[in-house]
Amino acid sequence: MALAEAEFPALSLRFHPQCLAKHGHFAGDDAQRLSAFLEVANDPAVDAVWFAMGGYGSNRITPEALAGLSEAARAKTFVGYSDCGTLMGAMYRHGVGRQVHGPLAGDIRREGGGDAVRRVLRYFSGEDEGFEGGLDDRPTVAFNLMTLAMLVGTEFMPDLTGHVVLVEEVAEHLYAVDRLFFHVTQHLKGVAGIRLGRVSAVPTNDRPFGYNEEEIARYWCAKSGIAYLGRADIGHDAANKLVPFGLAARARRA
Repeated sequence: MALAEAEFPALSLRFHPQCLAKHGHFAGDDAQRLSAFLEVANDPAVDAVWFAMGGYGSNRITPEALAGLSEAARAKTFVGYSDCGTLMGAMYRHGVGRQVHGPLAGDIRREGGGDAVRRVLRYFSGEDEGFEGGLDDRPTVAFNLMTLAMLVGTEFMPDLTGHVVLVEEVAEHLYAVDRLFFHVTQHLKGVAGIRLGRVSAVPTNDRPFGYNEEEIARYWCAKSGIAYLGRADIGHDAANKLVPFGLAARARRA
C-alpha cells in the first residue's frame, strides 16, 4: 500500500478483509472466498482484481464463481498466477474479463518483490514494459504446470488451439514434472507450441532423475507433435513477467 501510494498516486489500491482471514490452508473458508471474489469482480467501481496470493483452492469455488459473475466482470482485468490459473482459465474459456499471468500482490514479500509489484502497477497505469519478452502476434496463455494439468480435460479448460502455451513450476520433483508433461501434452494437440518458464525449488531426490526440465519438455513435445519454442521469462519468483491471455498486442490496461 505504501509503495503504491508513493509511486502510483493515480491508482487506488485496496484489499478486501477476506485476504486476512484464516481457515486451515486458506484465506477464509470456501464461502468467504467465493463471496469476496464475487463482491469485487461484480463491483462496477473496481477496474481490476489483483489476486493477493496464489489462490490454492480456486478449483473448489470455480463453478459457483463462474455462475455468479455479472456483466460488470466482463470489463475487468484479473491478474495472478499459480492456482489462480484455474479460475482465470475458466473465465478465459467463457470470455469473461481479461486475464493476465503476472505477479501477485503478496510477492512484495519475496526478495526483489518491490519490482514485481511495480510491474503490475505500471501495467494498471497503462504501460506494457513488464510483458514477457517473447510474446508475438500469436495468442498466448501462461499457467503453472500443475494447475494446467489439473485443468485439462475438465469443463473449465479453454480452447487453446493456435495458442503459444507458457508453463512454469515450483517445488516438484523432476519425475513429477515428467508426469505432468506427459499428461498435459496429451490435451494440447493443436496449440502453436510450448515455451518453458522456470522450474524452481526442485526437491532433492534419492537419485538423479537423469533429465533436466528442458530435456523433459523437449521429449514430450517431440513425442506429442507439439513445437517446443524455447524458454520463457515466467516463474514462481519476483522476476515473473506479465503474460496477457490471448493476443498480447490487443491487451488493454485496466
